[in-house]
Amino acid sequence: MNKIFPQGDANGSAAAGSKALPGGEANCSPCCCSRRGACLSAFLMLLLTALAALIALVAILGPPPRTPGAQACVTQTNRTGFLCDDRSSCIPASSVCDGVRACAHGEDEEEALCRGVPQSLSGFLVAHCGDPASWIYSDQMCDGINNCGDCSDELSPVTTCPPCGPGWWRCPSTVFRYCSCIPRSLCRDHVQHCFDWSDEYSCPGP
Repeated sequence: MNKIFPQGDANGSAAAGSKALPGGEANCSPCCCSRRGACLSAFLMLLLTALAALIALVAILGPPPRTPGAQACVTQTNRTGFLCDDRSSCIPASSVCDGVRACAHGEDEEEALCRGVPQSLSGFLVAHCGDPASWIYSDQMCDGINNCGDCSDELSPVTTCPPCGPGWWRCPSTVFRYCSCIPRSLCRDHVQHCFDWSDEYSCPGP
């Protein structure tokens, strides 16, 4: 007599013996886990690559513009200057807010610095004339030129300037552009530039 195995196969293994996991999903196979690990590694590599690219871009283009905070320096001509953001370029004070970018990143022409001159300028960039309503840049003081229009930037009591330099002749000038000194290049040119004519009779010339 043939033996009948209930709900089984010929080997007697029960088909109903295998239980399904809740939700109908099988356990993660080693192959599946390997794929997930590879995807995570690829994502991390992509993130690191993007970060490296961002750092390289900042290094090439330089740091973003900072809030204006002007710093003083001394130019090669020994005059008051404006220190650029690169901390090595020192431009004349009179080059700030003149409409021309003198610093590499243009910080000398930033809107926050130039929108309300002279009030928006740092104190070391500004000098006041005898007329309180008039001002000049600080590097224009004692440069031999009548920048204020009343020579208050060259003469006392408003300003105390050193004696005329080697390339100048001291005399009361007849030319509006100069005050107490004239360039020696104007001496002996048969034109009166000094009230006392000393530019034609006493000045030795250039």
